[in-house]
Amino acid sequence: MKFYVIGITDNPQPFFPPEVLEIIKGGKVFSGGKRHHKIVALMLPTNAVWIDITVPLDNVFAQYTADEIIVFASGDPLFFGFANTIKRRKPEAEIVVYSTFNSLQMLAHRLVMPYHDMRIVSLTGRPWQEFDRALIERTEKVGILTDREHTPATIAQRMMEYGYTYYDMYVGEHLGNPELERVTTVSLEKAVQREFAMPNCVILDGKAVEHMRPFGIPDSEFALLDGREKMITKMPIRLLTLQALELPRRHVLWDIGFCTGSVSIEARLQFPHLHVCSFEIRPECKAIIAENARRFGTPGIDVHIGDFLATDVNELPCPDAVFIGGHGGRLREIMAKVLTVLADDGCIVMNSVKAPKVLTDSHQLWDEACRELGLQQELPMRIIIDEHHPIEILKAHK
Repeated sequence: MKFYVIGITDNPQPFFPPEVLEIIKGGKVFSGGKRHHKIVALMLPTNAVWIDITVPLDNVFAQYTADEIIVFASGDPLFFGFANTIKRRKPEAEIVVYSTFNSLQMLAHRLVMPYHDMRIVSLTGRPWQEFDRALIERTEKVGILTDREHTPATIAQRMMEYGYTYYDMYVGEHLGNPELERVTTVSLEKAVQREFAMPNCVILDGKAVEHMRPFGIPDSEFALLDGREKMITKMPIRLLTLQALELPRRHVLWDIGFCTGSVSIEARLQFPHLHVCSFEIRPECKAIIAENARRFGTPGIDVHIGDFLATDVNELPCPDAVFIGGHGGRLREIMAKVLTVLADDGCIVMNSVKAPKVLTDSHQLWDEACRELGLQQELPMRIIIDEHHPIEILKAHK
C-alpha cells in the first residue's frame, strides 16, 4: 500500500508543483477532511473516490483498501499531522510526503518573527499538560495549535488564572486564505472576550527571563488549613522529600493526603513534566490547593477529594512515585492499594514526626506495613529544623 500525503493551506485556489499535479491527475482514491475536499474538489479526476477523515479513525482506515491513496492534510503532514497517524496505523505502508508551510510558520512569516526558538505545543485533541509545562518552565516563545475547546480565549483565561500575564498573544485565522485570513495582536484580557474564527493558531511572546521560578517556596506564602502552620510540610523537608522521590526521572506522582498541596505544588513547579494526582479526604482542602496553585502558577494538578481507600483509581495514570502525607491510621491499607498500581521501579515516601505524646508511632506503622507487604526499605533520613520535632524521611520500593 502506498500513500501520497499532500499538505495544503486554506487557500481556495491551491498551487501544486507539476509532480503533485500528475499524482492527483492519475489518482483514483482520495482522502482528507471535509474542508480539504471543498478546496480540491474541482481538481480531482472524474469518478474519483473520496474518503472523509472523521472520528473514529478506525472507520476511516477500514476504508483504506486501495493499493494507492492520495491524502490531503493541513500544512506539513509530519507536523502533528496525518502522515504521523498513517505511520502508526500502517507501519508497513510506503509514504510519500509533499508538505507546505504549517500554520505556525505562516503566522510567524506574517509577523516577520524569527521562530527557530519557538516551542511548539499542540492542543488539538490533546489535554493541557504540555501547554501547562511550557508556562511553568517560563518558556519565552510558544506556538500553539488550537481546537474548538482550546481556543485563544480559553488559553488566555488559563494564563490569567495562574498569573502568566506577561505574554503578548498573536492569533492567525484562516491562514493561507486571501479572503478570510486575519492576523491579530491582542492582550490576554481582550482575548478572553473575543471569539476567533476556526481554524486558528496562536503564538505567545513573553519576557520569561524576568520571571524566574522559585526553588523552595517559603511556608508563609501558602494558604493554610485553618491557619495552622503545623499542617504543612516545611520547605526544607519538602525539598528533601522531592529528592527522595527521585522526581527528575519519574512520570506520575501521587500525593496522598495533600492538605494545603505544598508537596504537589512544589513538585509541579520544579518538575513540570510530571503528571501530579493529589488526594485528600477533607473537602475544605479543595479550595486551599486551588488557591495555592493559582498563587504559584502551577496549573494541571489532578485533584481528588474523598477517602483514598474508596476512590476508584483504575482510570488514573499509574504512579511511579507516591508520597503519603496523611494516612489516618490506615497506612497499611493505603500502601496495599498503592501497590496494586505502582510501577515496578516505583517508590513510596513518607515523613514521620518523632514527637512526644504521640499515641501511634508512624515509623512503627511504616515498618510493619513494609514487612507485611514485602517492601524493601532504604535507610531513613533524620532531619531537625529549628525548634521543631525531628522528622524522618522514609522510603520503600518493591
